[in-house]
Amino acid sequence: MFEWIIAKVAGKKLIYDFDDAIWIPNTSEHNGFFSKFKFYNNVAKVCKMAYKVSCGNDYLRNYAAQFNANAVYNPTTIDTEHHHNKVKNQSSNGFVIGWTGTHSTMQYLNALVPVFKKLEEKYDFTFNVISDTAPDFNLKSLQFTKWKKETEIEDLLQFNVGLMPLVDDKWANGKCGFKALQYMSLGIPALVSPVGVNTKIVDDGVNGFICTTPDDWYNALSKLMENRQLLIDLGANTRKKIEAEYSVHSNAANFITLFS
Repeated sequence: MFEWIIAKVAGKKLIYDFDDAIWIPNTSEHNGFFSKFKFYNNVAKVCKMAYKVSCGNDYLRNYAAQFNANAVYNPTTIDTEHHHNKVKNQSSNGFVIGWTGTHSTMQYLNALVPVFKKLEEKYDFTFNVISDTAPDFNLKSLQFTKWKKETEIEDLLQFNVGLMPLVDDKWANGKCGFKALQYMSLGIPALVSPVGVNTKIVDDGVNGFICTTPDDWYNALSKLMENRQLLIDLGANTRKKIEAEYSVHSNAANFITLFS
């Protein structure tokens, strides 16, 4: 209704932006009640009435392009100057495997619990989960850090590597890789599932690893724990990728075209 009033009654040029597959019902125990008030079919309607549609990845743009010829790829960007403006010292002692996200996406970590248990048999490390709710994984390496806006960057800088596991489904393909982008902007290699935009953000073996099977996750983490120089090299490459392709500065010209 509001979009219709803005576009049709007020005659304004409406720019519609989304960075999730919001046209797909995605109900869980955490959002079941509120999902009743989400009108998924309206996404297509708003796309049609918009002047332009700004989409966080190609999967989303391909959907929007069915309804609007002016669907534009506008990637998620990182403010590398004012917020994500520090770099991890990968020469420091210890090894921390990290993940950050809300309790609703913590389910993606379930498949990695056996991997962590196997790693615990051989290596000394910490698995640090930054979230709004503590996980209930039975792992001796587990450490929980309550997410706080004020300490977010310093908390992320505790990581040596950052994880972004996903299940390959329609909803996950709509994600825009923010976790991976956050890690990499801070000089932290990202280990990701080959789902959606992840394979565009992470260059396997250059600034992180793309992991498909449990063995892939185990081998990648083992390799980094045993080879500090590899960790340092990958960490140095991560920041370069973000600054060149996913920083606010590098995407400024693309963003401005939305208003032309």
